[in-house]
Amino acid sequence: MHVREFEVKDFSLKHTFESAQPITFCGDYDERTNSLVYTEGVHIINVMHRQAHARGRRSRIAVASKDIGYAERHFKERFRISDNLDKIYSEIDTDKFMHESIAKYRGMRLTVNDPWETTALFIISQFNNVKRIRLIAKNIIERFGTPIRDDMDNVIAKSFPTSAEIARADRADLFACGTGFRDKYLKEAAEFCTYNIDLDSLKSKGYPEIKESLMEISGVGDKVADCIALMGYGKTEACPIDVWMKRILENVYFKGRKQNISKLHEFAERRWGRYAGYAQQYLFWSGRGSLVGRAKR
Repeated sequence: MHVREFEVKDFSLKHTFESAQPITFCGDYDERTNSLVYTEGVHIINVMHRQAHARGRRSRIAVASKDIGYAERHFKERFRISDNLDKIYSEIDTDKFMHESIAKYRGMRLTVNDPWETTALFIISQFNNVKRIRLIAKNIIERFGTPIRDDMDNVIAKSFPTSAEIARADRADLFACGTGFRDKYLKEAAEFCTYNIDLDSLKSKGYPEIKESLMEISGVGDKVADCIALMGYGKTEACPIDVWMKRILENVYFKGRKQNISKLHEFAERRWGRYAGYAQQYLFWSGRGSLVGRAKR
């Protein structure tokens, strides 16, 4: 196991992990040590976010793995460490609510994940909560995942199964993982992504083309397609709008008046442009807490 440390600015491992992205469902985070373990292919990657310096917004990341070069490169790509959050914040900090949201969750990063893994996880996520999604994801990994072995050929972990591995599975086995009615959509999506579409080939496409192609997949509608475009392909202009996000936008920007999804997409595009996806993350987590708190009063 090799270790490498480097300095980062405006990064919160805790906020990023807790923000319902693919790493939330498949990684293992320890809040006490502010550390994370996740798998990628045949690699196990350990991350520790060390205490920030007393001054400024810089802190240290320690990455540990058998292949440290791969692990450092993958971590920086997956967690978008090259993103200039000062610049992004300056473009999305358009009002008091957003300003307070940024202050509350500063350092929360968008992540870029494997497109198939992202597709499968957000199909599973529909009408579901984070705890339940994590349980289903862990069951699927344990049952169908690719083994990762140590030098003694012992299986020490498993990576997320490919679309082909899920396509070969029986729906009953997927159902047994806790997918419920989603077993049908997950199975059909796996078959489509194995035999009818090359998800990796979409990486060179623009956001509108990617979204249009993704919506050909069974179980992928407007919101899930935007989640995949945002977190599977890094298209930061994608703004996923689910029931919660719709309520937040209506309450914060439309005085509670109901709006259709297309109007909300147009609003997000006009207001936050190429960083609407970042704006969505901050609004969602700050706004959902506000709405839940209001409902309890």
